[in-house]
Amino acid sequence: MILSGKTIQRLDIMNPFYGRTRHKGMTFGCGPAGYDVRVEFDERGEIPQISLEPGEFRLASTIEQFNMPNNVLGIVHDKSTWARFGLAVQNTVIEPGWKGFLTLELTNHSDREIIIQREMPIAQIIFHFVDEATDGYEGKYQEQKRGPIMPILEGCP
Repeated sequence: MILSGKTIQRLDIMNPFYGRTRHKGMTFGCGPAGYDVRVEFDERGEIPQISLEPGEFRLASTIEQFNMPNNVLGIVHDKSTWARFGLAVQNTVIEPGWKGFLTLELTNHSDREIIIQREMPIAQIIFHFVDEATDGYEGKYQEQKRGPIMPILEGCP
């Protein structure tokens, strides 16, 4: 079952939490059935924007911190405006019980440069109830810090 905006707010999944808000012509915050997150490029918020050349890939982070209940998972979707520019925003499932700032993978599939400013709405998260509570996520990305986090591979330099 997809969670409504009212349920997302009641479960206190996001910090900071915003109701539906406009920023530079795009919406972020809680909608009727999802939450649109904003983008960050470093742990201190000092990088004002990035430029993605055609075919280029970069990691970014959400400004919002997640606190996933053990019976809720999240799925990241592109925002329509960015998709129309050729930008793809990828991430795996946000597991039940996971806590931290979400690292996002950004890829420019267009034939022109895409400039993304800090705090721009970047992706939509759709939250779903799982059929029963889990023990919660206990992996290596638990309590992930703010800013993009590179992959953690055990036994690799």
